[in-house]
Amino acid sequence: MVKSDVLAENPLGDPAQRPLYVYRSPGAGGGSGAGSGAPAIYVLQGYTGQLDMWLARKAFEPTIVERVDAMFGAGGSPDLVVVFVDAWTSLGGSQFLNSSGTGRYMDYLCDEVVPFIESRYGTGLRGVAGHSSGGYGAIVNAMQRPEVFSAFASHAGDALFECCYLPDFREVARTLRDHFDGSFELLLERLPDADPFDYRRFGQPLSIYAMAAAYSPDPERPGRALLPFEVATGRLIPEVWERWLAHDPVRMAPRYAEALRSMRRIWLDAGRSDEYYLDLGTQAFALELDRVGARYTLELFDGRHGGVAHRYPAAIRELALALSA
Repeated sequence: MVKSDVLAENPLGDPAQRPLYVYRSPGAGGGSGAGSGAPAIYVLQGYTGQLDMWLARKAFEPTIVERVDAMFGAGGSPDLVVVFVDAWTSLGGSQFLNSSGTGRYMDYLCDEVVPFIESRYGTGLRGVAGHSSGGYGAIVNAMQRPEVFSAFASHAGDALFECCYLPDFREVARTLRDHFDGSFELLLERLPDADPFDYRRFGQPLSIYAMAAAYSPDPERPGRALLPFEVATGRLIPEVWERWLAHDPVRMAPRYAEALRSMRRIWLDAGRSDEYYLDLGTQAFALELDRVGARYTLELFDGRHGGVAHRYPAAIRELALALSA
């Protein structure tokens, strides 16, 4: 467990004490800082992800821990420590950013979780990886905190916001009109009593609100968000939408060119049939990497947005190899 100072009194009232799962390969050393200097890979979950979901089993598939076991069993991977991070919020996620709408989750990861792990396991260089919102978190934390992370992997991370988010605004406007009297406030009021949780009704609006809490928090109301569209019509509000675009990895890349060039390894992949068109977002981000002269690997595979747990081990191994070189 990590007792966080930066998440204390966060605007959503979410727990400041957070659990971690830590996986050590056989040669990665013991605790109490007596490690071997093996690299550490911090793995971030997508939106709605909670820590215990890493141990959930799908029919006929291994868990992520079993997949990492199999990776080591197959050989070819250096010793490493894999850290599974919790950054869930009562809105479903944090995008691993610092925001007055959710809390200081980038600081939590970089300034509290990383030192916590290093003090106990004596780890060396660090990489960060994730899927969807976790892939987004991997990209932006590596770009903005290159002194912490020297490599990253993004599996269909949120990018090219006009493709992955903009089409949802019209759908959310309709859902709010038809089920919540055109009010996000009413949705949030009903959320605690939504048992069972109807994702078809709550999921898409809550996801967009969580993104707004991360990208365009209301400066006058901590824990609340400014929306990038008019709820009554779905029409864009340009000045708020620009705040979202400032957090788009495709737009961010030129500002963080030096950090991107410094990375020992950048691994990108996405399914060709991703429902949120994050294959296009990944390609757009890769083009920006070309423009700034950063080295990377891009793989597009036959698949959709979900069901990509089998992609994790190869990326983790590649990051570990680069960080061990």
